[in-house]
Amino acid sequence: MPEGQAGSGRVDEVWPMSLPALRSILFVPGDRPDRYGKALGAGADAVCIDLEDAVAGARKAEARAAVLGFLRDRGAVQSQPDACLMVRINDLNTDVGRDDLEAIADGPRPDALMVPMVRRAAEVEVALEKLGITLPMLPLIETAGGLENAVGIAGVVGVAGLVFGGFDLALELGAEPHWEPLLYARSRVVHAAAVSGIPAYDVPSRDYRELTVLREETKRVRALGFAGKTAIHPAQIPVIHEVYAPSRGEVERARAIVEADRGAEGGAVGMGGRMVDRPVVEAARRVLERAAEVG
Repeated sequence: MPEGQAGSGRVDEVWPMSLPALRSILFVPGDRPDRYGKALGAGADAVCIDLEDAVAGARKAEARAAVLGFLRDRGAVQSQPDACLMVRINDLNTDVGRDDLEAIADGPRPDALMVPMVRRAAEVEVALEKLGITLPMLPLIETAGGLENAVGIAGVVGVAGLVFGGFDLALELGAEPHWEPLLYARSRVVHAAAVSGIPAYDVPSRDYRELTVLREETKRVRALGFAGKTAIHPAQIPVIHEVYAPSRGEVERARAIVEADRGAEGGAVGMGGRMVDRPVVEAARRVLERAAEVG
């Protein structure tokens, strides 16, 4: 049995903290503090200052100091108060990752913490214990071990969502980082998140100039069950939001389904030649909820 699967049910009543609905998470390099404020004003639902992949090894300490300084002054400089601010630290199995965690634990805190290369639920539990379980955490599922243990990782109290890291996973698997080779892994991540009732977020599209490709990929991951998608450039945000916003036709159909269900008083009903039963009604309600969330 995968590690952490047995007895890993969440106890949400002791974990009141959660994140708002997020369609987009925009990464910004940790060693570019001049871009922090711009990223927060780019319209993304969340911004994640990246201390991991975007920062060269020799600049890790400098970037960490810049992030801590920004967090201290955040109230005065944040240009979009409603944007959720995250920090992605380094791998907790490295010295620099442990230093990142120590600094966040002892200093000013972001709204959430993204943790890369998570392989086992125990890694998340140790990190949350260090933080005093007061900060929502988003583990990155980007290793074979993390994929195998994703249900247990998602079940840790304090985990607010899973992020799919397709590029590192593809490298470990010896697979191409394309849709078909990673479809199984994406589905596993969505399933693991759903077991614990938390959202899953997809890997960014690396070529920010190919917005048509981004739109099609975002449509696919939305259909697969991902709640949102990460991004590496502000130009990607409007496309992601467009895909995740229900169309007028979807909203009208959802309203009609909910109204038909009310008239049926809980029983199945036919509408337009198709049966409308409980799963269809629940899906329609989710469409209306999503439409309300995005305005």
